[in-house]
Amino acid sequence: MLRSRLFSGNARLKACSTSNSSHVTAGQKGEFVALLQYALLVLEKAAIAQAEIDAEAYGKTTAAAVLKYKTKRQIINHSYQTKPDDIVGIMTITVLDAEIFALERANGIVPFSRASAGRLKHWAV
Repeated sequence: MLRSRLFSGNARLKACSTSNSSHVTAGQKGEFVALLQYALLVLEKAAIAQAEIDAEAYGKTTAAAVLKYKTKRQIINHSYQTKPDDIVGIMTITVLDAEIFALERANGIVPFSRASAGRLKHWAV
């Protein structure tokens, strides 16, 4: 169950948090990708291309940001992996959600909106 205001209202990310068939991967587009990008920018000041942000697209720089995030936190499913990948699955969304939820509680983060998508690079906690 997602607890953050940022993620909990998005059906696609809810599915990602409970179903292996709903992983978020390179090539996908939509608000769910924009929410992930937003979280990565907030938590890691990730270097995500503005074109990917504008298109709400999980491209090369979003994939690189996910990989960096997972590597830093050693998010690895040891049942079949030996190193992190660039896929957002159950483990990754759970950790992202917990970190965003903690920031929301501590700092009162303003929830994401499509209107703010173009300004993601300039948003700070």
